[in-house]
Amino acid sequence: MSHFSLTLSPQEYSLVTDLYELTMGACYVGEGIAEKPASFELLVRRFPDAYGYLIAMGLAQALEYLEQLHFCSQQIQQLKATGIFDHAPQQFWSLLEGKVFTGDVWAIPEGTAVFPQEPLLRIDAPLWQAQLVETYLLNTINYQTLIASKSARMRDIAGDTAKLLEFGTRRAFSPQASLWAARAAIGGGFNATSNVAAALKLGQRPSGTMAHSLVMAIGALEGGEDEAFTAFNRYFPQAPLLIDTYDPIAAAQRLADAMAKGEHQVSGVRIDSGNLVALSQKIRSLLPNTAIFASGDLDEWVIEDLLSKGAMIDGYGIGTKLVTGSPINGVYKLVEIDGLPTLKQSASKETLPGRKQVFRRWEQGKVQRDRVALMKESAQAGEQPLLELVMQQGETIKPTPSLETLRDRTRQSTLSLPDGVRQLHHPDSIPVEHSPQLEQLTQQVTTAMERNESSSSP
Repeated sequence: MSHFSLTLSPQEYSLVTDLYELTMGACYVGEGIAEKPASFELLVRRFPDAYGYLIAMGLAQALEYLEQLHFCSQQIQQLKATGIFDHAPQQFWSLLEGKVFTGDVWAIPEGTAVFPQEPLLRIDAPLWQAQLVETYLLNTINYQTLIASKSARMRDIAGDTAKLLEFGTRRAFSPQASLWAARAAIGGGFNATSNVAAALKLGQRPSGTMAHSLVMAIGALEGGEDEAFTAFNRYFPQAPLLIDTYDPIAAAQRLADAMAKGEHQVSGVRIDSGNLVALSQKIRSLLPNTAIFASGDLDEWVIEDLLSKGAMIDGYGIGTKLVTGSPINGVYKLVEIDGLPTLKQSASKETLPGRKQVFRRWEQGKVQRDRVALMKESAQAGEQPLLELVMQQGETIKPTPSLETLRDRTRQSTLSLPDGVRQLHHPDSIPVEHSPQLEQLTQQVTTAMERNESSSSP
């Protein structure tokens, strides 16, 4: 049996794409249109149920990918060896040998609230390049936007003082996804991640507690649960103790007695099961100055329910329901080719033609409405354009913000939304208008397409 690694390195970014991106690229070359200027926009048509907004995230990894994208000679040979490209023009391989992406990128900054049908990102590049990068861009932006959006919602419900810890590594869809999830969670409002690799790569301090297995192992070998607490506290005095392996109330009572005698200094305790409302209230009465953390299949709706019932919880460890969640079905569609606006008319999958900008209007510090307009249009009084030029001729021109900056931006963006948009149950929506020029262009392109279809009919 052969052994191989499925762990990605930047050198392998080029092949992380759907086959049809490459076959379409080869076709473009053969037809002599590969270098035609093209514009593609990435947007979300419809939100998951019960979402009034999303938080854009993943741009930093998208730009890194575009900057480093290249094909080595071995990869080109591997593609040729498949036999799929036997009829592809030789010039296609020549294009792959150089720097793959030389275009421009316009994007809404990470940490910004966005709404349906608004382009989060636009690629302006030669057609074959803009086509090739579709798969990877959708992967990173869809997934990180999902995580950041859920994180922002949990922060909004839990409040600004609660500790939110990302515990999702073991439930994320892959080790690579766990790194992205950790970044997006912190950027979306979380305090820390338990993923050591992610934390260190991001310049953060990892955070965590302990597992039931430690209590069971040391307890079995050294006398009981208290001995496990004493041992762990000896080496990690600032780490919370997991107290629900057996009887959490009895454990809290014994810790309280030990603290009263000066035998223990416990910074926090974690409960992972049972009636979290009743347990947290009783534990608070026993350990009034000790932080209480909860975990175990939590999400924004569970946190809302716990708080509404009077739970006494200072922090939450969030895993499965954060890193899986409802998918963000972002799409990536051609809007202009060689100066000609294009649109898609498929039922329920329509797109708008032309390169666009999103203008946002506030009123008394709250988002009032967004306006999607053509790129050549100007902002109206009180509006601010959201899409910024972040990459030019294949080189990033805006530095990536720190995670702390992203976290603050996400929070401020969330707070700028009307309360009805932020609510979890039947949220309202921000009005997204289309400019008259965009509506006129849409009608013109639609009419031209209908005319062409009728003239080509027998």
